[in-house]
Amino acid sequence: MIAPGDRPRRYCRVEREGPLTIVTIDRAEAMNALNPAANAEFAEIFDAFAADPDQWVAIITGAGDKAFCAGNDLKETSRNLARGAPLETPVKGYAGLTSRYDLDKPVIAAVNGVAMGGGFEIALACDLIVASDTAVFALPEPKVGLAALAGGLLRLRRQIGLKQAMGMILTGRSVSAAEGRELGFVNDVVPAADLLSAARRWADLIFACSPMSIRASKQIVQRGLDESLDAADRAHLHWPAVKALFRSADMREGPAAFAQKRKPNWTGH
Repeated sequence: MIAPGDRPRRYCRVEREGPLTIVTIDRAEAMNALNPAANAEFAEIFDAFAADPDQWVAIITGAGDKAFCAGNDLKETSRNLARGAPLETPVKGYAGLTSRYDLDKPVIAAVNGVAMGGGFEIALACDLIVASDTAVFALPEPKVGLAALAGGLLRLRRQIGLKQAMGMILTGRSVSAAEGRELGFVNDVVPAADLLSAARRWADLIFACSPMSIRASKQIVQRGLDESLDAADRAHLHWPAVKALFRSADMREGPAAFAQKRKPNWTGH
């Protein structure tokens, strides 16, 4: 159900199922392309998700059966440039995610169709990608005189290696969901009708773990990318999510549940 207090949105839908937040890009008539107002809405939504201790995992998907997100709304961009408006980058990035580097909660991309340009960059900014067998991924910006400046050029290289990334980046070629899994940036490929069910199954696997442990683990992985192994090993016990884990009830609950041969009751605190 829609959470109480969530105001109606113009460009997206937000639903909550217990500790799961499902966010849908809702511009099917424009292939779910994003404009500045849409990006501002998503920034507010993910600000709220990050701040809510009762929300543990998010899924982001697209409305309709054609597109997850076709990226930046080039028609609107063209109109804005024609009238002399500057080309502005959203503060929190596309869909409020591509420039959000401090989110320790997992986000799953349920890619239901085309994920082009900024749309692919949104998916790459998520922790897991579950794709329908009709999904297609690309960074085609060079074909229209642009570049993938919302993190795609940096994330793709990290996630699939230099040569494979350059093969996509320098050609702008499209990659199927099956090839995306072979390359390593897609976790799961399922029939289109099963997409959200599959994303929920991944969320359920995460829910079986302590949310405090998950946040500490994600923070170590993300921060560790910018550190040498030696430096990260020496520093990670002092990082905020790790310190929060050691103070948490979950850290006591896990061993107690194991000793008592019962399912743990995670609180996320």
